[in-house]
Amino acid sequence: QVQLVESGGGLVQAGGSLSVSCVASGRTFSRFGMGWFRQAPGKEREFVAAINYNGGSTLHTRSVKGRFAISRDNAKNTVYLQMNRLQPEDTAVYYCATSRGTWYSQEPRDYDYWGQGTQVTVSS
Repeated sequence: QVQLVESGGGLVQAGGSLSVSCVASGRTFSRFGMGWFRQAPGKEREFVAAINYNGGSTLHTRSVKGRFAISRDNAKNTVYLQMNRLQPEDTAVYYCATSRGTWYSQEPRDYDYWGQGTQVTVSS
């Protein structure tokens, strides 16, 4: 049974930083791409960042490029999202997900397992 457990969310002031992490179990982590998505109240879930199976390639959505960075440690079965220069519009529940294959996608339908989410709140 595949499980993804996020942690590290919290409350931070605008301009601050947070790092969220996601530990995976129940699947050979190093064989699959990973993604981070977020969902704000009243909005649809949106893509944030993704990384391929070995960490050699990443993709960040335009609104977070240069501020957020996705990374992974396959020895620890963990994917990270470092978030810098946070803004109130970054407030959302952040979810990690595991891709159906070695690569990544911006589409939620290409991910088959999801974590429970971690709340990130940025105050102005």
